[in-house]
Amino acid sequence: MHRILLEEGTKPSREAQRPLNPPMMEVVKKEILKLLDAGFYRRFIKDFSKIAQPLCALLQKDASFEFDEACAKAFDKLKESLTSAPVIRPPDWSQPFEIMCDASNHAIGAVLGQKIGKDPHVIYYASRMLDDTQSNYTTTEKELLAVVFALEKFRHYLLGTKVVVYSDHAALRYLMSKKEAKPRLIRWILLLQEFDLTIKDKKGAKISLPTISADWSPTTTQPL
Repeated sequence: MHRILLEEGTKPSREAQRPLNPPMMEVVKKEILKLLDAGFYRRFIKDFSKIAQPLCALLQKDASFEFDEACAKAFDKLKESLTSAPVIRPPDWSQPFEIMCDASNHAIGAVLGQKIGKDPHVIYYASRMLDDTQSNYTTTEKELLAVVFALEKFRHYLLGTKVVVYSDHAALRYLMSKKEAKPRLIRWILLLQEFDLTIKDKKGAKISLPTISADWSPTTTQPL
């Protein structure tokens, strides 16, 4: 796998953009494995883990291999995302970083970006599936886990610089106000204290690129 570095940003390589084979049943499992083995290219696809969930479930050890409509939609969405070549930007180390976090029942995700002038630019997409224990977390704890995931994933970008995190403000208030917190919540609090953070309230249940552009200027802020 290779990538093409462009002056204005980064796109998936031409090799990764070649059309995939038709999803014939005798080759579909191989094609799914190739698609999920995107490696570096996950950073170009927002909500990769959430989109891929039906395909990952299909490939579990004891699962029956039934390529249903949900699997077909997930396959086509990932294939389309890889071939549409979204542009991401290299970081500007003189500017603060901004993170958008999101959580669902089965996955968490984050977008690392910056504002250059008035325009927000994406640097990195990251996401992962929740395990069985994490899937049973409360909605508030999942929101917090998304923030923790983002800070750990992007640590090498964020340490020593100012960071703005857009998340569910109520979830962060809940975390900071707990007097008898669970051990994992205490670990999360200690992690947050490693960074120079400002929390800004994010309204809405789903993050998309148009929403990010609109939501990167909320009025409610809370320094930690």
